[in-house]
Amino acid sequence: MTQTYPDYIWHNGEIKRWQEATVHVMAHGLHYGSSVFEGIRCYETQNGHAIFRLNDHNKRLFDSAKIYEMPIPYTLDQINAACHEVIKANGLGKAYLRPIAFRDLGGFGLSADCPTSVSVAAWNMGPYLGAGVLEAGIDACVSSWQRMAPNTIPTGAKAGGNYLSGQLIAREARRLGFGEGIALASTGLLSEGAGENLFLVFDGALHTTPISAALLNGITRNTIMTLAKDNGIEVIERDIPREFLYLCDELFMCGTAAEITPIRSVDGRQVGTGKPGPLTLKIQDLFFGLFNGKTPDKRNWLTPL
Repeated sequence: MTQTYPDYIWHNGEIKRWQEATVHVMAHGLHYGSSVFEGIRCYETQNGHAIFRLNDHNKRLFDSAKIYEMPIPYTLDQINAACHEVIKANGLGKAYLRPIAFRDLGGFGLSADCPTSVSVAAWNMGPYLGAGVLEAGIDACVSSWQRMAPNTIPTGAKAGGNYLSGQLIAREARRLGFGEGIALASTGLLSEGAGENLFLVFDGALHTTPISAALLNGITRNTIMTLAKDNGIEVIERDIPREFLYLCDELFMCGTAAEITPIRSVDGRQVGTGKPGPLTLKIQDLFFGLFNGKTPDKRNWLTPL
């Protein structure tokens, strides 16, 4: 499928034509994966278009940069404003946003102090894992590739280099005919998907792996846990063995791109009834209810465009 690109992008403080936002082939970020980024969605709501958890996402961008000692030459408010600006410049409403900061041209050693460039792109994105998956679910597999061990690469940072791991997991799954891959941590216990967090359902309660399980502490993950607790649904963070993927009543992935995607089978073993279960559907209803008005936005997660 041919990717279509928008007309404009925010790059180093100004709106530019998409084709003009270029980076040198010797940029540090290209060679060493020294970038940090976010994925943010702007939804159509009953009160107009609104960006979901904009400040939380961009605060994490700054936190990721801090871990890697990468100074961002803009304030949080400026990056938030850039997100608004690029959506409007492209005439978009509903959109996916990609703020990224990276070490640019200026040195070639691993510890080189290169200038940091920052861009914010916006484009239309449908369901990340394919049309109809939010309703029908996907078939997943446990990958042969494990996630990073503790004190190697910090999984708490949303850094470009981390996603080499995710690429191996996702590409293996596609090659084998699955919709997405699931990774184990170096402990052999469950971690997360290629780029999504996981929730298992047992006896009406949500079970999810802890942030110590080599995963990114997802903002959608936090949203689900918060909404569940608001609605009397028990949430348990715990170490989870691989085989529990086969034994749970329901299973779903979540993330900004994937939203809430049900998983109907793992490694060819049917999960539950093989269809999105009642608690998965309830969580979807609560989540998307933030945008259609059925779920009150009590925490001001929606920033009007």
